[in-house]
Amino acid sequence: MQLTTLDWTVIALYFVAVLAIGVAVSRKAGRNPSQFFLSGRDLPWWLLGISMVATTFSTDTPNLVTDIVRQNGVAGNWAWWAFLLTGMLTVFVYAKLWRRAGVLTDLEFYEVRYGGKPAAFLRGFRAVYLGVFFNVLIMAGVTLAAIKIAGVLLGITPVQTVLLAGGVTVVFSTMGGFRGVVLTDLLLFVTAMAGSIAVAVVALGLPEVGGLSGLLTHPEVAGKLSLLPSLQDRDLLITLLVIPLAVQWWSVWYPGAEPGGGGYIAQRMLAARSESEATAATLLFNAAHYALRPWPWILVALASMVVYPTLDSLRDAFPGVNPAILGHDMAYAAMLTFLPAGVLGIVAASLAAAYMSTISTHLNWGSSYVVHDVWARFVNPEASEREQVRVGRVSTVILMVLASLFALWLETALQAFQILLQVGAGTGLLFILRWFWWRINAWSELTAMVVSLLIALYFQFAHDALFPAVELAASSRLVIGVALTTVAWVSVTFLTRPTAPEVLRRFLTVARPGGPGWAKVVSELEAEGPPVPGADEPWNVPAGILAMVAGTTVIYGTLVMTGMFLYGNPGAGVAALAVVALALLALTRLWPRVRGEDLTGRSGRE
Repeated sequence: MQLTTLDWTVIALYFVAVLAIGVAVSRKAGRNPSQFFLSGRDLPWWLLGISMVATTFSTDTPNLVTDIVRQNGVAGNWAWWAFLLTGMLTVFVYAKLWRRAGVLTDLEFYEVRYGGKPAAFLRGFRAVYLGVFFNVLIMAGVTLAAIKIAGVLLGITPVQTVLLAGGVTVVFSTMGGFRGVVLTDLLLFVTAMAGSIAVAVVALGLPEVGGLSGLLTHPEVAGKLSLLPSLQDRDLLITLLVIPLAVQWWSVWYPGAEPGGGGYIAQRMLAARSESEATAATLLFNAAHYALRPWPWILVALASMVVYPTLDSLRDAFPGVNPAILGHDMAYAAMLTFLPAGVLGIVAASLAAAYMSTISTHLNWGSSYVVHDVWARFVNPEASEREQVRVGRVSTVILMVLASLFALWLETALQAFQILLQVGAGTGLLFILRWFWWRINAWSELTAMVVSLLIALYFQFAHDALFPAVELAASSRLVIGVALTTVAWVSVTFLTRPTAPEVLRRFLTVARPGGPGWAKVVSELEAEGPPVPGADEPWNVPAGILAMVAGTTVIYGTLVMTGMFLYGNPGAGVAALAVVALALLALTRLWPRVRGEDLTGRSGRE
């Protein structure tokens, strides 16, 4: 497949615009670490929300959705739709807590919450664990998608792809810092959204697909349309719906949907101008991520089942593609070959935009850990601000090199997704409770992190070799990982000393989490010293949970409503719309109580 001059012109104009933004903000970004990693904490909520959406709008996401739909139908998407519960809990409970903490990175939180040498070690260890190991794995999955798409569209090798895509992105990321990332995310989101819609329109217009009605009645597709797995297939029901909604959302750490917030989502909440803007930004992100974007990808995935019903048909259509990386996820890239000139350029630019948005965010986020939580904390505490920015730029390049090398080892988007889920299995509950239960300490977190990693490594590299006759599905491995990790960290929590009282007082003063989990500590602290600031404030977590339920209903209802109208079932669509309206009314009534403090410091409760 060849791109025309028009296509290349569109792509070139896009890259010029992105690089121009990077150059324009490079001087301000290089002033100090706060500017390079948080843009001075002065960004508006809507820009931060769009940036969160753009970051998760990566090249591997449509590939992952296509892989899921082709193998498990539309209902298979509950494997990631379930994370909406995590996201909405972050919106209404944790966003304001993160902004209130006032840290530069979410890892700095450890020394605010726990204190002492164990907390310092945890901060440094987790900076390497997340900022390097986990971050490289995420970027490798995104780069793998770029390899597959470039192989189909451009016919270039994986090595050529990582050199080109990674090289351009790392140059942009080292120039503009966080401000450059967020500003370009606005352009990237618009471009990527337009591109995904264009692909869906063209895919539905193919003669063999026959429009939306032809697609929905095609025998290859008819059995894949249900939004819920069949009640008759017990194994599939448990794997695709029960485990994600009952276990996965609260127990698994996953990028962009961390229980209790964290990662690049926390980075954007920390960059907001106030608590209420951090809350609003995260709400916008979840609404767009789960309700706005999925259906164009789903429609293309379904259409690909008509055009390329099997892996053999894909292999026959693209004989030049390396067989080792040819999987169901490549069907999305295959559908791009039907795009006309000009439109193909827009879509190619949108995919480049998706790639750059995700990678640049992860590079800046990972680099912030390396600089703030390793270099300036342990290697050279006297490092000047210019030195920290310089180290940030060097570490950005190193992270990109590592991610590119790992991408050459991966084979499918679903493989990367399952590895990430397994590595984070069992840690989520700790991240939720550490804000509200005084007894959790640094050793609890270290245990959860190490045990979950060891279990993931065991299942990935040892189980099948040691016990070839014992087959365990990905969902079974996930549940086992959650159970073992949870038992391990809870046991260690009670076997080790609690955090020092003076550290707990400092944390309560800054974050003001409230709740019964702190009642014992507050009572003891006030018996021995002055009152704990904010201890007498009303605890609004119950209202936050109600808002979480209402917000989740709004977004899931919108997702279902859109599907019903697309499926030609207006009655069910109108019923879903009514549910959305009622839930939205409830949410508007709860909003003043859960949004956090505004710019003047006034609480939403007031």
